[in-house]
This record gives sequence, C-alpha cells and structure tokens, in this order.
Amino acid sequence: MTWVGLIIALAGALGYAVGAALQQFEAVAEGASLKLVKRPRWWIGGVIGFTGASLHAVALSFAPLVVVQPVSVATLVFAVPLAAYLYGRKPYKAEIFGSVAVAVGLLWLTLLVPHTNVKPELSSASALGFLAVIGAIVLVANAAARRARGPAKALLLSVAAGVVTASVSTFVRVVGGGMEGDLSRLVHWFTLAIPVLLVCAVVLLQRSYAVGYFGIAYAGVQVIDPITSVLAGAILLGEPLPTSPSTAVPALLAAALTVGGTITLGRLAPDHSRPTPEVSIPVPHPSSAASDRS
Repeated sequence: MTWVGLIIALAGALGYAVGAALQQFEAVAEGASLKLVKRPRWWIGGVIGFTGASLHAVALSFAPLVVVQPVSVATLVFAVPLAAYLYGRKPYKAEIFGSVAVAVGLLWLTLLVPHTNVKPELSSASALGFLAVIGAIVLVANAAARRARGPAKALLLSVAAGVVTASVSTFVRVVGGGMEGDLSRLVHWFTLAIPVLLVCAVVLLQRSYAVGYFGIAYAGVQVIDPITSVLAGAILLGEPLPTSPSTAVPALLAAALTVGGTITLGRLAPDHSRPTPEVSIPVPHPSSAASDRS
C-alpha cells in the first residue's frame, strides 16, 4: 500500500503545483485584489490546488508521513517550470538549479527529523500564545514588505504566508490527531480557527504572487512552512527534533543548500503576464525647433 500512497502523493504534488502556477499568473495580471474572484483561471487554479492538497491528505492514509511528506516538497520542481510555460518561455537554468536545490535541501532536512507517533495535545493558553507569535511575525513581515521592492518584497510576504500556513497545519494536526474517532472533539475553537487561518494564508500568498517573482515566493512558503511546523511540533506538541551529533553536519549542509537555492531564485527577473507599456518620448518638430532658436 506504500506505493499507492506514493503515487497519490505525487499526483497531489503535481496538482498543487499547477494550481499555484495558475493563481500566480492571475495575481500578477490583476494584483492581489478582489478582482481575482472574477478570473475563471484563478478559481480553476484554486480548485486544482485544493484537490492536490486533498490527495496529499489521502496519501497519508496509505503511506507513512516519512514517505509522503518528502514528496510534497517536489511541488517546487513542478511549479516553477509550469509558471514559465504560462508566460510562453522555457525555464531559466537558474530557475531549474534553484528549484532543485531548495527541493533537495528540504527533502534532506525532512528525512533528518525523527518521525514518531506522539499524540498531539495543546492547551488553549499555548494555542493563543502561538497565534500571538504568528501574528507578530506577520505584522513585522508586512511592515518590512511595504518598504521593500522586487524579490525582497515577495520573500517577506511569503514568510508571512508560510508561518500562517504552518499554523493551519499545526491546528489540523492537533484536531485530527487528537480526535481518535470521537467527533465531539471537533466542537472546539481550534476547529473554527483552521478556516480563518487558511483564508489569511491564501490572501498573503496571493499578495506574494502578485509581486511577480514566483520562484522566490513559492520557495519561501515551501521553506518557512515546514520549518515553522517542525518548531511548533517540537515546542508545543512535544515532537522530537534531531539531536544526534551525526545529524548536525548534514542538517547544516541541507540548510545551506536550501538557502543557496532560495538566493538563486531571488536573483531572477520578475514575470509579467502583460507587456509593460512603452513610454514614448516626444520628438520636437523641425519647424518648432527653428522657431525656438529665433
């Protein structure tokens, strides 16, 4: 059954990548505004992305997390070439190198994290503290993004989207993992927080896409989301972190590879779905120029 889960996870990764590429194309065209809801392709991207995320959840019922989770990292390798195709060009070599570097680095880090089945338990006080930290990061990132331009702006907004996405994963883990067949456990404010956080994550993600640097925006979310999720799991839910000295050096190398790939993606030029209008410079008429000299 592991192979079934692997195939489903791969299909989900491809679906999530296609959805992200379609939504980014529309976000660049219209900006991160309510106009997006009038764009059929944006909705199609959302449906495909949601289907991909759902397939990822289904895959977890057939295969262990240690097998399925690394496959989701492959979305970056799929998404960047797809985004280039939408703009009618071939992927740049730097895009391919940066995407592969980030994906391999994240995959490496994922495999280094110990995977044990710990029942997730989270108190309301800890959950509120966690949300306060997430909110502070979002506010700081958005404030910095207002002063930034280009890839730095896209990266800052993706950081905000990534931490909120991680908070969604954390609450889903607490609600789903702690349910144990008892549906009455769904009657909790944690359950209501999930859709609210999800909407916030989508809004922040579209704002990041709208800047025009899809590679850095998508990579930023892919890096920040798992790192924040792992830290939340370790600090709040008691999940283990790699502490063996033998894993310290590989973890540093994997992190360096991920950072290097992210920097490479950040140096690329932005994509634009519509050509930038050329500014015409008026040329003085010969007769008017002669009259000016007289």
